[in-house]
Amino acid sequence: MIKNFMVYDTYTNQKLTFVSKNRMNYIRIARRIILGLIIILGICIVASSVGAVNIPLTDTIAITINKIIGIRIKSNWPEVSESILVNLRFPRIILAGVVGAALSISGAAYQGLFRNPLADPYLIGSASGAGLGAAIVFLTGLPLLALGGGLLPIAAFIGSITAVTLAYIIGRRQGKLGITTLILAGVAVSSLAGAITSLLMIKSDPNLRPLMSWLLGGFSGSRWNDVFVLLPYVFPPMIVLIFYSRALNILQLNDLHAQTLGINVNRTKTIILLCASLVTASAVAFSGVIGFVGLVGPHVVRLIWGSDYRHLVPMSAVLGAGFLILADLGARVIAIPTELPVGIITAFFGAPFFIYILKTNKKS
Repeated sequence: MIKNFMVYDTYTNQKLTFVSKNRMNYIRIARRIILGLIIILGICIVASSVGAVNIPLTDTIAITINKIIGIRIKSNWPEVSESILVNLRFPRIILAGVVGAALSISGAAYQGLFRNPLADPYLIGSASGAGLGAAIVFLTGLPLLALGGGLLPIAAFIGSITAVTLAYIIGRRQGKLGITTLILAGVAVSSLAGAITSLLMIKSDPNLRPLMSWLLGGFSGSRWNDVFVLLPYVFPPMIVLIFYSRALNILQLNDLHAQTLGINVNRTKTIILLCASLVTASAVAFSGVIGFVGLVGPHVVRLIWGSDYRHLVPMSAVLGAGFLILADLGARVIAIPTELPVGIITAFFGAPFFIYILKTNKKS
């Protein structure tokens, strides 16, 4: 049985020693996750208090505790404050956190799968496919209120999964999943979906504004129903990705070496690809196209804790959740009383960070 093995990280070129699963320090990882969740809770409370209508922090804490555990630590608070928090800000913040965690953890998975630190959830056409699905709903006159208002995310989800499946079929040849072929297929599928979306937009100018708003990403109008519908689609595959984090370490070797260490390479790649794509498609369906979260989250974790995927995968989810909650807060407060698309905020932070990653990777 393999007890220890050594890998060179493809991003930092560091020599890393990973021990076998039964000797792994789960306590240290658990402590980091718990600390991260506590910090996110603090961010959520602050984000809930700030907006077009500011709510005292004490009222926010009191209402939150009352709704979670049923204890009143304050005698009373304005009913309008409770209504704003419970019906508007809480579901929006939770949805932003779930989407941020989903995009970030799938970004970490794609980077490990492709052995490419610049990979992100949109590499193989997921976002463009979702955009095409949304464009068809917006611009062909299909009723947005069908299925209780859920037709748009359903169409985006179908478009995203279709694009990923098409790229996967093209990239899989003779029973093997070629990473380079898959990336090229993803670029081709993404370009095709983008071209069709542009064609639809050119032919339907009067309906352009709502589509552009969705394509830039955001959480305006988020409801509890959105949260409850999204969770079953993202949590199971996220747990699978965390379970496969050790396999991602081994995949940093070439396929032959990974196979000699007991990894079924094709099956492992397929499972990771499908889970990451399902997580991405689900998140994009409910948030629109929000870029750079899948880059920023994993790379900040790398800078702080290193490139061991057993740490990188779960901590990317935690950091991605916090990052997108803060980005959504900025989108709400920067231009009060109007609201900016969240995708603009993440682009302002993500684009310079991407350039930094590109320069660092080029030097290494």
